Amino acid sequence: MSLDPRARLGRPVGRRFLFEWAGIGCFGLIVILLGALGRLTTGVDHLVYDRLLAFHPVPVLDKLVVVEIDNASIAQIGRWPWSRNVHAQLLARLAAAQPAAVIYDVLFTETSSDDSSFARAIAANRTYLPVLLSPEGADGNRDIVKPVDPLAQAAAGLGHINLEVDGDGIVRSVALFEGDARSHWPQLTVPLWRAIRAGKVPLASPSGGAWHAPGPQFDGNSESRFLIPFSPLAESYRKVSFASVLNGEVPPDVLRGHIVLIGATASGLYDRFATPVSGELGLLPGVYIHANVLDALLTGRTIEPTQGWQVFIVSLIPLAVLLAGFLVLSPWRSLLLTAGLCAAMAAGSAALLYGARIWMSPMPAIVGLIAVYPIWNWRRLEMTMSYLRKELQRLADEPYLLPGTPRQRADFGGDALEKHMALMAQAAQRVQDMKRFVWDSLDSVPEPILVSDVQGVVLIANQAAKAHFARLGAPTPEGKPIREVFGDLTYVKSIDENADGDGFARTHWPALLDPARSEFAALMERGIEVQDRDARDHLLRYAKCANAQGEATGWIAGLVDVTALHEAERHREDALRLLSHDMRSPQASILALVEIERSRIESGRMQELLERIERYAQRALTLADDFVQLARAESQTYVLEPVNFAELLIDASDEVWPQAHAKQIRLETPLPGADTDASDAGDAEATAVDDTYWICADRSLITRALVNILNNAVKYSPPDTRIVCTIERVEGTPAHVQCTIRDEGYGIPTEQQAKLFERFRRFHESERPEVGGAGLGMAFVKTVVTRHGGDVHVDSEPGKGTAFTVSLPALDETDAQPFEVD
Repeated sequence: MSLDPRARLGRPVGRRFLFEWAGIGCFGLIVILLGALGRLTTGVDHLVYDRLLAFHPVPVLDKLVVVEIDNASIAQIGRWPWSRNVHAQLLARLAAAQPAAVIYDVLFTETSSDDSSFARAIAANRTYLPVLLSPEGADGNRDIVKPVDPLAQAAAGLGHINLEVDGDGIVRSVALFEGDARSHWPQLTVPLWRAIRAGKVPLASPSGGAWHAPGPQFDGNSESRFLIPFSPLAESYRKVSFASVLNGEVPPDVLRGHIVLIGATASGLYDRFATPVSGELGLLPGVYIHANVLDALLTGRTIEPTQGWQVFIVSLIPLAVLLAGFLVLSPWRSLLLTAGLCAAMAAGSAALLYGARIWMSPMPAIVGLIAVYPIWNWRRLEMTMSYLRKELQRLADEPYLLPGTPRQRADFGGDALEKHMALMAQAAQRVQDMKRFVWDSLDSVPEPILVSDVQGVVLIANQAAKAHFARLGAPTPEGKPIREVFGDLTYVKSIDENADGDGFARTHWPALLDPARSEFAALMERGIEVQDRDARDHLLRYAKCANAQGEATGWIAGLVDVTALHEAERHREDALRLLSHDMRSPQASILALVEIERSRIESGRMQELLERIERYAQRALTLADDFVQLARAESQTYVLEPVNFAELLIDASDEVWPQAHAKQIRLETPLPGADTDASDAGDAEATAVDDTYWICADRSLITRALVNILNNAVKYSPPDTRIVCTIERVEGTPAHVQCTIRDEGYGIPTEQQAKLFERFRRFHESERPEVGGAGLGMAFVKTVVTRHGGDVHVDSEPGKGTAFTVSLPALDETDAQPFEVD
């Protein structure tokens, strides 16, 4: 199958097909561009990202412990806020357990009398405190809400607790640093993560050695964001109550060497945030979000979002594949390809997210594919319907050529689909009619006809073929190879131009019967003669079957019974033999007897009788000769060879010269390059003849035709006149050699010239009864010239003479070997 749509639909439709294909491709590119860079698919991107996170639980780091300021702690300690002394007592309990570090997710922005003791407790535990950044003002600056100075100075580090909330109200990412032109503040967990990476905060590993964080390195001042790898286990860290730790109810081993995050989780107290896993876990307290951020930094599970231009470039790949598929795939396969590409993009995005921790949204590509597919199929359906409509309408407008009752053209009404259906029904009916017509035509052929595929297996046999094989007692030919069907035939001869063809065919018989053998195709297309088991002669010939595109689809084998034809040919040969021998011999004998008796008889009356007998016998002999010559000219095979037309004309002039000389008629052949004087010599010998008059002809037949024309010119010309023979080459496509024989005789009336070349047609019979003839000479000339591919023309006027012009094709220089033509 060809991939070029112009070959399938035709060039005008194919050009439109390609233009619309390019337009659909540009539309898909624009959709992807809007999705990737114009954030058209942001909402769907977030939904897909959230679902992928929800499908992939990730174990949490066991190095983190969350101390919750929960409802139980509020009930035991009292109303919030608590005094700084309570927080100091907690840190003292933690110091005894020796945690690796403490992150206190509580803002201490107002001074208190207990700040000094709280500051000492902070310094004793390597505690990190939060700051809060206000939104940017009109001048681009941000206000910073920091802990009171004693606490800030005692803290191991400060960091912001600002969380980025997307347009749908969900926290998915966090900035490593935030600030303004005046200052940059790291995220609350970043200073601790840096200290752990630098070895300043040792964490115990399960094997007992130092634990190294494998997380990524970020630029120290980078404000880049990363996606927090929330999972259904995002809240499954080890947790203890604030009051339990304060009361000493928590074993020190639970806290020793771990990172402790302290934050509020009590109802109405903590800052609640929606996360990608809120559908399963509900709103998540800020302390757990910070725990997930630190967990991602320490384990290297931070998710890097790709840039819009990267998404755009990757999304072009499935679009290009789908557009290429549109050119070669059917609508159903195009749908499967579209679904497969969408699934591949989703799977690839999930693989990147789970394996490489990179988030590349598949939605721009998927939206582009989903937008392109229905529009393309709509346009293809519209284009197909338009094309079918035109073709069906053209078929409906064509005259109904099959025999039968004339049909009135239907005016199709209703909607477009109904019109198409009506036209399709009419086209289907025409196809059925044509199929029926072909079947009837095959069955009506009196000769056996077999139709096979390209391998030579018979598919169809007409009624004559079935009857033929039934008469021979052979099984039905359908489903059998042609070589097997015709296997009982006996080879007779080939219908070929040369004798070598018959020897070739006889050597390879019966392989010739296999139409799949290409080396025998030309021979079998010309045909061979065979004989069946009943000794009947047949002509077997193959013909190729081809479709509308010219591709071979099978073979047609015809078997013609030529027994009667051969019998007729034998009768014709017998008749010719009778005329040429059995009838000529008695006439010749009569003439011989008349000649003998003429010398013995002196009586004038008997001499007159003998002359009359001689004239009748001579006329009968001439009639037999002319009839035989004409019959052979019409039926025999011509042996064509390169000859010079001028030489043939000279030979014919030599043969007619005695009759012309007897009537004192001057016979002139003024040929360029020839030394000829037919008026003074008995022959015209050419010493040098121009080489431009070469033709391909049967020498004897063309010479005989020229002799007939010259004989008529002599017969129907008065004495003391002349006959002029000229020859010339006429250039053209193809070139011709033209010979004109002009006499000064009696001429032929215009109304009689149309019947000049008919058989037994004689002229001047009443005016010149002494001129004999059978009226077959001109019929012979017409037959010979026509079978040579030439033409003969007469130009005559009574009392002024007649001119016969014979025109024959000039010799093709590429053909220099003699050959036969039937």
